[in-house]
Amino acid sequence: MTGLPAELDAALVDLAGRRPVLIASDYDGVLARLRDDPSTAVAEPGVAEVLARLAAADGVTVALVCGRGVADLRTTSGFSGPYRWVGSHGAEFDGPLSDELAARRDQLAERLVPLVEGTPGARLEVKPASVAVHVRQVQDRSAAAAVLGRARTLGDSSLTMKPGKEVLEMAMTDADKGTALRRLRSELGAAATIYLGDDVTDEDGFRALGADDVTVKIGAGTTDARYRVDDTAGALAVLERLADLLA
Repeated sequence: MTGLPAELDAALVDLAGRRPVLIASDYDGVLARLRDDPSTAVAEPGVAEVLARLAAADGVTVALVCGRGVADLRTTSGFSGPYRWVGSHGAEFDGPLSDELAARRDQLAERLVPLVEGTPGARLEVKPASVAVHVRQVQDRSAAAAVLGRARTLGDSSLTMKPGKEVLEMAMTDADKGTALRRLRSELGAAATIYLGDDVTDEDGFRALGADDVTVKIGAGTTDARYRVDDTAGALAVLERLADLLA
């Protein structure tokens, strides 16, 4: 018994029989528990080991597809290995932003600073390809919603809004996790792909994949994923089962 839903287990068995395989996952909320301070979101015990097992399997590529910048993801996760690193919701795929887009990002951050500083608990995060307003630690829920609403008005039509769990990310490009996954799959010639995600921005990834692929939502909430597990322990169970099948 794997402890996984029977339909999901059967899908993993089928996926493990095909090559090449792309195994892709978000980080926060999937491989690491969500934290009030994102810099403390270390990977759950056992995650680094199972990723290494997966990456060592023949015909398998492991990709981390994350809203974080790649440098931040590498530092926070502590992962090292032959992984594909996709950051900033796909904007960091072939290198950093252009100087022009980076300047626009910095100008947006300057406009948002007074809003965040005027709301206790709100926090501004400047990423390589976006600026994010976090309200997880704002105790007044109506104030939190107002901050996110006001942040939207301080942007402009050229930005791509990426709402998430207690956060609004304002991206300089229209790249998303779906386009990143399609690109990875095409480059690798993958016969099958699995993607694990927990947040609103992961829905782009779920929708981008096909009927022969495996999409897994972590946690509660409406989703286009075909399968669901409850939490990060469930995500680890999926990866461990897949590693056993691929061994």
